[in-house]
Amino acid sequence: MIARDAVAHVLKQEGVEYLFCYPTTAFIESAAEAGIRPIICRQERVGLGMADGYARISNGERFGVFAMQAGPGAENAFAGVATAYSDSTPMLVLPSGYPRDRAGWPRYFTSAQAYPTVTKWLEQVNDASQTVDAMRRAISRLKNGRMGPVMVELPTDVAEEEVGDVAYEPVRVVRSAGDTRDVERAARALLDARAPVLHAGQGVLYANATDELVELAELLGAPVVTTLLGKSAFPEDHPLSLGIWSRVMTRPAKHFIAKADVVAGIGASLAKHAMSAVIPDGKTLVQVTNDEADFGRNYHVEYPVLGDAKLVLAQLIDAVRDLWGGRPKPNNGETAEEIRQVRDEWLAEWRGKLESPEAPISPYRVIWELNRTIPPEDAIVTHDSGSPRDQMVPFYRSAGPRSYIGWGKSHGLGTGLGLTIGAKLAAPEKVCINWMGDAAFGMTGLDFETAVRCNIPIITIVSNNFRMAIETDHMKASNELYQTLDVGGNYADLARSLGGWAERVEDPAEVGPAIARARRVTEEDGKPALLEFLTAAETEVSHG
Repeated sequence: MIARDAVAHVLKQEGVEYLFCYPTTAFIESAAEAGIRPIICRQERVGLGMADGYARISNGERFGVFAMQAGPGAENAFAGVATAYSDSTPMLVLPSGYPRDRAGWPRYFTSAQAYPTVTKWLEQVNDASQTVDAMRRAISRLKNGRMGPVMVELPTDVAEEEVGDVAYEPVRVVRSAGDTRDVERAARALLDARAPVLHAGQGVLYANATDELVELAELLGAPVVTTLLGKSAFPEDHPLSLGIWSRVMTRPAKHFIAKADVVAGIGASLAKHAMSAVIPDGKTLVQVTNDEADFGRNYHVEYPVLGDAKLVLAQLIDAVRDLWGGRPKPNNGETAEEIRQVRDEWLAEWRGKLESPEAPISPYRVIWELNRTIPPEDAIVTHDSGSPRDQMVPFYRSAGPRSYIGWGKSHGLGTGLGLTIGAKLAAPEKVCINWMGDAAFGMTGLDFETAVRCNIPIITIVSNNFRMAIETDHMKASNELYQTLDVGGNYADLARSLGGWAERVEDPAEVGPAIARARRVTEEDGKPALLEFLTAAETEVSHG
């Protein structure tokens, strides 16, 4: 067996079904011959997004894999790997490498030199006999601890060398519970709190710990906010849900964080970032994470617990029950009623936009109709960067684990399209929807053809306002002088020319019916659908 076939054998043993890729790399042939289906993208960054979305929806239990050629392919792929690294997505990247006799040549782009800053682990295989061991090392790091992209670079000459017989067993996932003393201290802090708030990150999703999070919240009577990446970790239709607390946020999230005395980050890094909200001064912090580097990164954490979110939540539940003593039971109904009242007041202020009958269509009307037309439990929805993210995440109410893909610590325009294609392959029974602006479509929109060609029936919603509205305040002079904010196109026509089903919608009353038609097309005809809504250049977002 030659080295590239050995890599395919390893992936097959690990249960890999899809290879997201772009030629030229001989590994595509090895994967196909091993029974792994290649999904050929139109652009490497989008292909990596597909692997990323697949891994997220699978919670890392099935990791994404992407392969590309040496040089230009690896260069084009960089942004996709950077996104996966910033969001800690478990995926394996397999770039070809130049032959060993070219090592060190000037002006040759080599992954081994260029990618260490955006990968959890990187190894170049220079001896074919080390191929399987290199794969084992990479996959072990991919599956364990804080997740993230790993990379194995296989030079093209090494890829063709014999490795002999291959013996490989899949890597096991190892998870650890917290130190019992740390857990007891954290439990006491939560029990003694006057107004605790649980702050859930994506570690809850990867640990499959939503049930435990709900149980702890109900036990304590503690409301729950989520990070951007953790959106859907706690069901947003639950009476104790406050929704998202990030760069943008719901009113209930802002209200309860302000009054909290203890904030408990569960599966959350508590890192300061442009996409994160700043924790106000004077809060006592509990933090549960599987990465010790998270502790003390930007805040002093009085009660740190190192361990897997699911295991530590189970420990906290037991500890809280053991320590309860004569404390009165929390009034969950009273807390839920306060959340409802604050939410209703907030929504009443936004109702003019959410139900606006005006044309061009309010983008908030699109979000409102999407939530009403397709039950969130039937769907996997994601935003794109910029306005779609800031407009959607406070108002779209997800229905539980992985019914929404929150992303954005490295927020390249157009990322949501690849995520949604990967999500549909991971969960074909779901209605998978990405919402992007016209500028984002300009970056990656041609990969809608990948969904058509590969029979992956997603729904892409394009908000077309012929303008980069989010940049309005940043580009006043240049726009007045040179119209730098203006973009244009008929994206429905383009989608039809690529073989998909599409509609262009201008009437606000047709938003919901158009979404319903798009769903029928994907489910009954098996075709990808694109909805182009002509929307207003909206710049207002919710800060609570």
